[in-house]
Amino acid sequence: MKVLTICEPYVTPIGRGVKHFETRSYPTNYRGVIYIHTSKRVMPDPVPGAETAYPLGCIVLRAELVNCIRMTEEFIRKVKEESPEEYAYGFYEVGRYAWELKNVEEITPIPARGMLGIWNYNA
Repeated sequence: MKVLTICEPYVTPIGRGVKHFETRSYPTNYRGVIYIHTSKRVMPDPVPGAETAYPLGCIVLRAELVNCIRMTEEFIRKVKEESPEEYAYGFYEVGRYAWELKNVEEITPIPARGMLGIWNYNA
């Protein structure tokens, strides 16, 4: 299965339906089912008081990666206006990429070692 490692506190808003874009500096051609893995590294929370819900070092979500959008000023402005919380949980800059996630669902956590980029997990 295809897996993407993301640091908390950026996984929890995906699971709660607040964050629909994972922002990256590079594009991906992959489309389809992707699992989200929580890194063991925790980043500072961009939204004070927010909580993290998932164990670290585990595959915790199943989603569909449906699009990879190269960010423009217009795209960034739209995200910022329509969803300030989504905007707070991303790194929005012209030329970066927004990986669009849909149909997110929690799964029973699977302990796993993460990797950079999209990687394969074999049970």
